[in-house]
Amino acid sequence: MIIWLNGTFGAGKTTTAKELAARIPDARIFDAEKVGEMLWHVLGVPERDFQDFPPWRGLVVETARQLLDYVGGTLVVPQTVLVEQYWQEIRAGLREAGIPVHHFLLHTSQDRLVERIETDAKPESVTARQWRLDHLADYERSLSWLRRTAEVIDTTEIVPARVAEIIMSRVQAG
Repeated sequence: MIIWLNGTFGAGKTTTAKELAARIPDARIFDAEKVGEMLWHVLGVPERDFQDFPPWRGLVVETARQLLDYVGGTLVVPQTVLVEQYWQEIRAGLREAGIPVHHFLLHTSQDRLVERIETDAKPESVTARQWRLDHLADYERSLSWLRRTAEVIDTTEIVPARVAEIIMSRVQAG
């Protein structure tokens, strides 16, 4: 099984993924961004986003399938996907592989997102922080399809531990 945590940068995906992995027996976090970083070494730095490389989508599916075949359990994937076609490709590949997917959108108000991004204590460059801020408009444009395809959890006022509890209850309910 895969629990896919979607949403924009600053919505709490990574922290929630850690909370989930700690609560679910045999759960592992699969950072699909690492697949994109691997492709940089082969294909070069993308013009916009590594997700634009078609091999990224196929490799995410195949890596998830191989990991689950090897270790079983649950993969928690904290990965922003804002292009509907890309999500459809990934979802179709996972379905074809027989992997159940629970897709959650961690949604946060724009004001709170900006606050979280600007006050993030992780040592990152100003460029990375600006990149996150610049992608908030892409997130806003993708909200209509995300709301159709994912279970929405508003993380504006709740901590990741509570988000993890909500996700676990929804996954268990089926």
